[in-house]
Amino acid sequence: MYYPEELVEEVRQKNDIVDVVSSYIRLEKKGSNYMCCCPFHGEKTPSFSVNRGRQIYKCFGCGEGGNVVTFVMKYENCTFQEALKILAEKAGVELPQAEYSEEARRKENRRQRLLEVNKEAAKFYFYQLRTERGAQAKDYLDKRRLSDETRKNFGLGYAPIQGGELLAYLHQKGFDDADIRDVGLAKIDERRGTNTLFWNRVMFPIQDINHRVIGFGGRIMGESDSGPKYLNSPETEIFDKSRNLYGMNYARTSRSGNIILCEGYMDVISMHQAGFTQAVASLGTAFTMGQAGLIKKYTRDVLLAYDSDGAGVKAALRAIRILRGAGMSGKIINMTPYKDPDEFIKNLGKEAFQERIEDAENSFLFEIRMLERDFNMDDPEEKTNFHNQIARRLCDFGEDVERENYLEAVAEKYHIGFENLRKLVVNMAAKTGGYGNGSLAENDIRGYSGLRAKSGIKSRVKNTPEENAKKAQRLLLTWLCDAPQLYAKIKRYITPEDFTIEMYGKVAERMFEDIENNCLNPASLINMFTEEKEQSEAASLFTTKLPQLESEQEQEKAFHDILVNVKKNSFEYYSARSGVDISALNKVIEGKKALEELSKTHISLN
Repeated sequence: MYYPEELVEEVRQKNDIVDVVSSYIRLEKKGSNYMCCCPFHGEKTPSFSVNRGRQIYKCFGCGEGGNVVTFVMKYENCTFQEALKILAEKAGVELPQAEYSEEARRKENRRQRLLEVNKEAAKFYFYQLRTERGAQAKDYLDKRRLSDETRKNFGLGYAPIQGGELLAYLHQKGFDDADIRDVGLAKIDERRGTNTLFWNRVMFPIQDINHRVIGFGGRIMGESDSGPKYLNSPETEIFDKSRNLYGMNYARTSRSGNIILCEGYMDVISMHQAGFTQAVASLGTAFTMGQAGLIKKYTRDVLLAYDSDGAGVKAALRAIRILRGAGMSGKIINMTPYKDPDEFIKNLGKEAFQERIEDAENSFLFEIRMLERDFNMDDPEEKTNFHNQIARRLCDFGEDVERENYLEAVAEKYHIGFENLRKLVVNMAAKTGGYGNGSLAENDIRGYSGLRAKSGIKSRVKNTPEENAKKAQRLLLTWLCDAPQLYAKIKRYITPEDFTIEMYGKVAERMFEDIENNCLNPASLINMFTEEKEQSEAASLFTTKLPQLESEQEQEKAFHDILVNVKKNSFEYYSARSGVDISALNKVIEGKKALEELSKTHISLN
């Protein structure tokens, strides 16, 4: 849904950034700014700054920044449109509703009705847990050491043995048998009538990322009762198991920076209770690419906390491949001597589990370690086959540096000569069609160079001309934001076209116009962009750290140097394009004259 710029600006103006940020995290006033530890990365010394005057925030630790809309997008892990709706509701601003076709409106109404069925069913189960008939389920949860707060937070309930009570309750709420069937809560049989799917089970409502109940999971109570130990709702119009994850509605706002993928509901609930609110679980199915895509919206770092038995290892290996295919990294949490996170935390505590998180094993090295178990390492032939399998898997890495780093790590761990293993990898790539995407590096085809790539050594890299240009342009925009009166002194030399980075040029054009009209507001300039990454980068244009100089003379020289750098970069940029672009040639002629004049001009900051 597109919202006019005027409406976006109205919503932003009616939501003071200090007030909004304070509703999420505690701020402390420091001079003209408000400070706290950044909610988007771990730190002990506050570097997160909120400026009421500019209505923007900036973290000088991780670089995140933006206006009030950006903050809500980042904190709530939601889209621009969703963030705007949240803020509009806070401010009492009514947003226009999307126009639907008759068919689309019918489908949406049907979807909302099914969600209402599940919502009422969840209320029914929640109440039943707190009655006498729910005593067995309550006792089960007591034994699992779940607090009342945790039970309430996850909406845990109980499905009584008499399934007809749920039907009667939902009928009373205005829903018919077809509604109840279509959400998967019951089956309709011509001879037996309508029968509920869940009975005598602890109930786990399954919610989407917007906290709407889309399905249920149920754990059977009676040991002698027929049916599977855990039963999940079937797929429906509102419930796609392959694209949802249990607990993701809470995990998406976790500040951990990662997601912990578990196997079951109880693992997720126990971990959340222990403070690991980034835990999620697949929904009775194997981990899917759709679920990987959902995780990728919020993080690229995934930790696997699957059961330590054979089935858990197999599931972990499959998940690793899916995560890697989705462009994400994975690590494995070692839970020995316990089977799952729930058992581990109950016996060793959350501090021990946190240590296991920090010591999590690289997913590729885990794969190799599991692979080793299939070979007799005392048998030379099997050992050779093991090394060949390692080489085959190393060929999966398309990036040379990444492959070489893993090659180095594996060679060291399994006491294989680095050069021997690398030759084996090169030969395997030649046989199997190349590295990663199938393209074999030419130098490896033509001959082995014998050069060993080093990893883990930091080197100083000189900034590229483009990076230097970007920095100068950011500095100038920030300086003009602090002292907009200077624009009148430099506008004959500097134009928006001198900002050669496309985004910077857009911001400069709008900024200069606002200065001319005496209505400069950095927060409104950020509204020009709807993507979180773009908003953060736009915010950096007004929060770049300026040179801290004592004397006025030094400050004037620094400002002059920045101006000259921006103009010089612009001149070089258009000069490189003047051979094929007439407009660029004109800019070169104009730029050269302005650069020569600017170099000789003194500009006072007063």
